[in-house]
Amino acid sequence: MTRSNRKTLMASLLIALWGLSILVAYWWYEARYLRSFSEQTALFYGELLHLPDELAGPGPIRLIHFWDPSCPCNVGNQQHLTELIKRFGPQGVSFYAVQTPGSHDQLPEALNALKTLPALSGIYRIPASPAVAIWDRTGQLAYFGPYSEGATCTSSNSIIEPILDALSAGRPVNANNTMAVGCFCDWPNN
Repeated sequence: MTRSNRKTLMASLLIALWGLSILVAYWWYEARYLRSFSEQTALFYGELLHLPDELAGPGPIRLIHFWDPSCPCNVGNQQHLTELIKRFGPQGVSFYAVQTPGSHDQLPEALNALKTLPALSGIYRIPASPAVAIWDRTGQLAYFGPYSEGATCTSSNSIIEPILDALSAGRPVNANNTMAVGCFCDWPNN
């Protein structure tokens, strides 16, 4: 074997070893830090939800955020919820939160504007979280479902802003039964 062939062989082996090490490092990173996206479809059936008596009937637009502290999907949702509070809170939208029964975590400080609801009729029939329910000014359920479809939830892919805009402008919305694929965690049903 000539010296030139040996150098080429050595360089090729080093490049192959480098490529293999990059591939192994990527697999390790993916397995350790990236969560797989759930292709689970959730059916949100809004007719099962009812506001507590003190919130029922005519009043402000009411948004209830359903969340599970142990669900990793809530992390991305919290920034979006903070933006919703900043934008629609001054317009008179009231924000509430319901967390999975039996859990005791707290939302981040940025979400202190959310009033906690300890109980809600139909709470055990919620299919997944994070989810949102919005009641209009007449007290009718206008929307029940996810904040968005897909692996992430931001204001760019959310369906909540257009619903709140329509309700704020006095236009009716009736989207209380929805089906979506997204980043969800099962809601306990007992």
